[in-house]
Amino acid sequence: MTSAPPILSCRDLALAVPGRTLCSDVAFDVRAGECWIVAGRNGAGKTTLLQTLAGLRRPAAGAVLLAGRPIAECAPRWRAQRLGFLAQDTFDAFPATALEIALGGRHPHVPRWRPESATDVSLAHAALAAVGMNDAALRDVQTLSGGERRRVALAMLLAQDPDVMLLDEPTSHLDIAHEVRSLELLARLAHDRGRAVVMALHDLTLAARFATHVILLGSDRVESGPAGALLTAEKLSTLFGQTLVAVAHSRGTVFVPD
Repeated sequence: MTSAPPILSCRDLALAVPGRTLCSDVAFDVRAGECWIVAGRNGAGKTTLLQTLAGLRRPAAGAVLLAGRPIAECAPRWRAQRLGFLAQDTFDAFPATALEIALGGRHPHVPRWRPESATDVSLAHAALAAVGMNDAALRDVQTLSGGERRRVALAMLLAQDPDVMLLDEPTSHLDIAHEVRSLELLARLAHDRGRAVVMALHDLTLAARFATHVILLGSDRVESGPAGALLTAEKLSTLFGQTLVAVAHSRGTVFVPD
């Protein structure tokens, strides 16, 4: 049985920041239905990798392919209809309601010079409801807490409904209940609707619970592959320079410091 063609691919990718090469010779394929977790120490290059996968920065070498096309050559609207990116931080320069923010995700699908349709508004409301924020649809986002604002940002990505969702620390500012609910939502989108999800995540226990595949960004090498093979106490202890112990429980594995 042959695998489905990858929707997002890296080919001999190298990432660098001024004065330092973060990684090189990175290659992996992301397919519909998969949930990838990017893990590594602070400064390892998780954000840089996600920005490069999103086409927001050029790699030092190699290429990123979206649906088989070099992402640097994809038309912006075509790319935005197929790939969405949730940045690590959001900044609200102007007043806007939660609904207006969520509607921003519909822009790649709205014909030029036309307002959002009733369908777009309905989809934005549905996205807010999915993250438990529809009751705050008409509130100014500048009045929301950090966790509430994070959930609105996630709603914008849901309203965009791209084939590939790239998320940089999607659970930042969230309490534990909303962390789990948000990750469950993303996992369902991958499993039930065939979306591909790639996200940086610090909580290794939640990573073990939801990941199908993993990218481990180390100081001297990058490993990628099935979560079961890479999310082990031995590999994670080496990656983070901290001895970890894996404790099995009914819902997966808990990683605790020794």
